[in-house]
Amino acid sequence: APFARHRQRLLDRLAALDDAQWAAPSRCDAWAVRDVVAHLTTVDDFWVGSITAGLAGEPTRVLTRFDPVATPPLLVATVGDLAPAELLERFVASSATLLDLVAGLSGDDWSALGESPAGHVPVRFVVQHALWDGWVHERDVLLPLGLDAVEDPTEVATCLRFAAAISPVLGLGLGRSVPGVLGIEATGPDLRLTIEVDDRVRVAHGDPAGRPTLRGGAVALVEALSLRTPMPATAPEEWTALLAGLETAFDA
Repeated sequence: APFARHRQRLLDRLAALDDAQWAAPSRCDAWAVRDVVAHLTTVDDFWVGSITAGLAGEPTRVLTRFDPVATPPLLVATVGDLAPAELLERFVASSATLLDLVAGLSGDDWSALGESPAGHVPVRFVVQHALWDGWVHERDVLLPLGLDAVEDPTEVATCLRFAAAISPVLGLGLGRSVPGVLGIEATGPDLRLTIEVDDRVRVAHGDPAGRPTLRGGAVALVEALSLRTPMPATAPEEWTALLAGLETAFDA
């Protein structure tokens, strides 16, 4: 439900932009608003293929040679110089296909293994990844334009849980894992989490008392954990080290 709600809102916000806004810079280096939308459109095709193959019991392996720095621009280039209206039409179509697929998931479907940049994970995490990616990119588009981004509590909480996990998960695959148990205490929405990292990553709700704890507004913490803003000055050293996985993955 949060994913569908967010995606429809993003489509509505994009439909209200004029051509000059589509050509304006985003928060992503070298990408205008239109390039961010092109990225989301091409990624939709991957999410659909990943979930469909996972439900069939044959998860894809197309990301074996995935480069998070080089690959997205190459995919964006395949969209070409479409006019904003044409690009939006294509994004509406890719969104409809993905939303219909997700809406049809039930029961054991959510536990089927699908492919993501974090490897083969349950489909529920594939959808969480798609929500986090879209939520961050929505802000990449709107904030530089001086437009407010809606901060829905359920979306923010979901993205914070995911953002706390993605860097150590990528770190495991890159040999940059930092074992330990850390905590998060967030406000707006209020959320207390414990993140345990060893040979896997576990995120659980609960009081992180006695653990190195990251504190702050939930939206600000998602932004920091997604490498959009610096970590809070009060962030424990252990949290800075935990970002090594995501930083290494995006190190050109």
